[in-house]
Amino acid sequence: MPEATPVDRWQAELEETGELTPEIVDRISRLHGDRGVRAIEAVGESRVKTYRDFTIVVGYDDEYIVEDGGCTCKDSEYNLDPEDPTELCWHAIAVAIARRVGHVDYHDMWYSDVRELL
Repeated sequence: MPEATPVDRWQAELEETGELTPEIVDRISRLHGDRGVRAIEAVGESRVKTYRDFTIVVGYDDEYIVEDGGCTCKDSEYNLDPEDPTELCWHAIAVAIARRVGHVDYHDMWYSDVRELL
């Protein structure tokens, strides 16, 4: 069986505890730097939202769709190595955290319909 990556470890710990303990916050911050800090802030500010069709993270200038660990943000597109599981944008990290601690703001509607109204 392959060895767990640092990302797998903090996600497994979050899955187990269901909360952001100081140790997990520290691990995320050390592993992901500013991206990890921004992700934790986004979760705390309820900026991770799930609709029937997408999960989005409300950023500072726009909303970003996160699916299967990938994101529509420019950071994901230009700066990250898709082969390196530790390289995640803060939006994808926020979704991973929010899902494991049960802090996703669920909306029983289609995001594509909401987006048309914006």
